[in-house]
Amino acid sequence: MGKVRCAVLGLGRLGYWHSENLAHRIPQAELLMVVDTRKELAEKVAAELGVPSHSSNPDEAFQRSDIDAVVIVTPTSTHADLIVRAASHGKHIFVEKPITQTLEEADRAIEAIRRHNVFCQVGFMRRFDPAYREAWKRIRNGDIGKPIYFKGTSRDGNVPHASFIATSGGIFLDVSIHDYDIARFLMGSEIESVRATGNVLVHEFLKEYQDVDQGMTVLRFSDGSAGDVETMRIAPYGYDIRGEVIGTEGVIRIGSIRRHDIDIYTYKGKSYELIPDFPSRFKDAYLLEMVHFIESVTDNRKPSCTEEDGRTALRVAIAATESFRTGREVRVMA
Repeated sequence: MGKVRCAVLGLGRLGYWHSENLAHRIPQAELLMVVDTRKELAEKVAAELGVPSHSSNPDEAFQRSDIDAVVIVTPTSTHADLIVRAASHGKHIFVEKPITQTLEEADRAIEAIRRHNVFCQVGFMRRFDPAYREAWKRIRNGDIGKPIYFKGTSRDGNVPHASFIATSGGIFLDVSIHDYDIARFLMGSEIESVRATGNVLVHEFLKEYQDVDQGMTVLRFSDGSAGDVETMRIAPYGYDIRGEVIGTEGVIRIGSIRRHDIDIYTYKGKSYELIPDFPSRFKDAYLLEMVHFIESVTDNRKPSCTEEDGRTALRVAIAATESFRTGREVRVMA
């Protein structure tokens, strides 16, 4: 087929980046429409990026016969309905994580995807980050022997506004889910049970939403391996995303807090610049995951990170949230 003709639904910060990548950085893609409930924003983004049309109604994108695929970057609570509507119109789907907020919604969305024979990719961008991808290759190659322990660190000091927290599903669903997905991706084994704890250490307003700014999840995998995931919204120094896999013959460490691989020496001592936010850390990954989606549609093959991966990570996040609220270890159910 020729270029994959796309529409982006949702023009927050991440939606804008996806729009920019599709409009200007992926030759196989053509961005025909941007959609946002804020009509003025949709008009503004369309003008900035040279997109020929815009709307405040996603149905206008679904009903267009000249649009092949939609990119859903709207609030999680809207994902299930938009996926079903997109699939029913034969549109291939890229949807940001989490795929939905409940397993019932995920099952409804997956049924629609299968019934209408469209592709769906879920936006777990760490799988496409060059460092995580190289680690995955090395582990599969046996460079560290059998993987037996995973450690994930996700620290961020940029606390979302209360209006976002209210519909986010909580820290384990909104943030830790990235680590749950990359853990099963790297370890090559499914997460069988979780035990999660959390605290409000700084941001008292989170208590109103039964949420926390610091969480910890202990993982047990089906092959007997183990792991832990540290998640926090209170890192005052920068955006700190790292991973580690310990094997029977070595260890792989992934990621760094350094923005550039340089050291600065002055009379005050030695310093280096820190990564400030997720766009700086995962700029390449966001582009590469979208390239993969467009290539999958072009080549008529299923993406490597599917709706089933989205549902599996959601299962773990829901179990972790239950564990946090009950204080018990929770088995991850099918």
